[in-house]
Amino acid sequence: MAEELVLDTAIRDWVLVPLSVVMVLIGVLRYFVSKLMRSPPSSSPSPDPKTVKEGQVVIRARSLRTSSQFIPAKAFKARKLYYTNGESGLLHVPKEDAQKAQAAMFSDPNMAMDMMKKNLSMIVPQTLTFAWVNFFFSGFVAAKIPFPLTQRFRGMLQNGIDLSTVDVSYVSSRSWYFLNLFGLRGLFSLILGEENATDDAQKMMQMGGGMGFNPAMSLGAEKDSLDIIQHDWALPKMEHHAEEVLRKLLKK
Repeated sequence: MAEELVLDTAIRDWVLVPLSVVMVLIGVLRYFVSKLMRSPPSSSPSPDPKTVKEGQVVIRARSLRTSSQFIPAKAFKARKLYYTNGESGLLHVPKEDAQKAQAAMFSDPNMAMDMMKKNLSMIVPQTLTFAWVNFFFSGFVAAKIPFPLTQRFRGMLQNGIDLSTVDVSYVSSRSWYFLNLFGLRGLFSLILGEENATDDAQKMMQMGGGMGFNPAMSLGAEKDSLDIIQHDWALPKMEHHAEEVLRKLLKK
């Protein structure tokens, strides 16, 4: 049976509350710093019409792939052929065009500078904050979740403490830092506005793709996904399901 702990109120006052307040203040400060480092609209290059067109093609092909079960097989095959048919399909990218686009992306100084600014505004504050948390608050059991959890959550909620007998619902100080790091979007949307909310999880996922839209990778990946999809028309199944529901209602 998991061991129950009684948390000292001093941990709440000197660990839990300071961690939460500092994370909120750092998020707000990072928003204003990134706003100051943002390039002015006049210096931002206008979007390339070809890149915009290729992006719209990817969106339309993805919509076809995710909604293929709602159209007949013949209609799906015709649309699939329209996108993936060899060199005439919309998702086909010539090798020379892909190489030129990739070279242009890496040679654009403005794009590289913007990516470096975004990464610095994300990496530097979080690195310093994590070092501060790890140095001053490591090893504390900071809080307790008010509902039971399974053993799968132990590694996520009890990072930094090695007590397998403690109930899973107890949260370590280091884990509380990560929960704040990835879970404060709702609070930031109230403070800064929905469009200006700082989403650390999304930023960390997008850091690897900060060089912008790559037509060769996006079009090629969508072409491969559309090639392997198996059409399964959902309309006959919906009719059978509706028939079963009607029979149950008539029996009542």
